[in-house]
Amino acid sequence: MSSRKALLLLHRALWLVFVVQAVGSVFVEPPYPYAAGWLPAIAAAGLGLGLSLSARKRFAAAGTVPPLAVDPPVTGRWSALNSPADRTPSHGTHHLGQTYAIDITREAAEGERPRPGFAWLWPVFRRPADFPAFDAPVLAVADGTVTHAEDRQRDHLSRGSLPALVLMLLVEAGFRGLAGARRVTGNHLVLDLGDGTYAMYAHLRRGSLAVRPGDRVRAGQELARCGNSGNSSEPHVHFQLMDGPDLDTARGVPFTWTGVGVPANGEVFTAPEPAPHAP
Repeated sequence: MSSRKALLLLHRALWLVFVVQAVGSVFVEPPYPYAAGWLPAIAAAGLGLGLSLSARKRFAAAGTVPPLAVDPPVTGRWSALNSPADRTPSHGTHHLGQTYAIDITREAAEGERPRPGFAWLWPVFRRPADFPAFDAPVLAVADGTVTHAEDRQRDHLSRGSLPALVLMLLVEAGFRGLAGARRVTGNHLVLDLGDGTYAMYAHLRRGSLAVRPGDRVRAGQELARCGNSGNSSEPHVHFQLMDGPDLDTARGVPFTWTGVGVPANGEVFTAPEPAPHAP
């Protein structure tokens, strides 16, 4: 285990100790002064700051890396969210290899029900099936080997209203962070593209995996379906390239999609059908 991985585990453990003792103190008088109960949180906050600064230094030390050209992970009409075309790191953190990550959600085709917009108060939640992206095929962006795949986590209701979004940001995101990377990404898949580059797809639909670890896949092959698992406000595909298979220690790698480029936030783009493979 690398030192960074060990420190990340310690960081989560300190926050977990703080939360457990804080909840427990509601029912049982702790055998230590009140101020002592804050020590795990203070230590966790300090360690988290150190890890964040370390990640920034690692990013700066890596220098400018040319983007790797791969195929889009979807087909059809989609729009971009949290794109590295607008800022880096795209999700506000280098953690979990997210430096150049992008979120994309499918837009309705002609005759389909439009993608629901943000609601201030009502409806508080929506079903995943109300969104065009839900159950859309997710494709291999290049030839590769599946190194990790899981799809047992549930697809939860959307968080597309102000009350639901506050719940997600202030409560759910914190508990998922404590539980580790797999709870943040939800059902996800990691694909080894060779030459030290890995593709990660997150928030996949429960039970939708079409491949298993160890499988060799071809570019354009269906891997799974878009879902709403993990730390997700609505059904969408989170895609990123990274330099290792372990989300806790990997660094992000820039990408560009063949025929599409890197769409900016809010940009609607059409991903072409994958080219057929020779028999």
